[in-house]
Amino acid sequence: MSETPQATKDCTEARAALEEYLHHELCAEDAADVRAHLAECEECSAEHHVGEMLTAALQGACKDRAPQELRAKLLESLRAAKASHA
Repeated sequence: MSETPQATKDCTEARAALEEYLHHELCAEDAADVRAHLAECEECSAEHHVGEMLTAALQGACKDRAPQELRAKLLESLRAAKASHA
């Protein structure tokens, strides 16, 4: 079954807004439009699910801290670079 021109437009618009939707950066009206589209479109809903999984994985990875030794070396390098430019 082929998509209607309106369905294609809705998918294009929904997919363009997915990242902002994932990060809660859309106004309430635009978020409601994307949410309504996701409820009706399996393909866009699947893409949204992948986005959710990637966002969660990245957020989890960003919670890890660098080892203390590495942090100390980086700070030392930054201080040395700053001192050489002063």
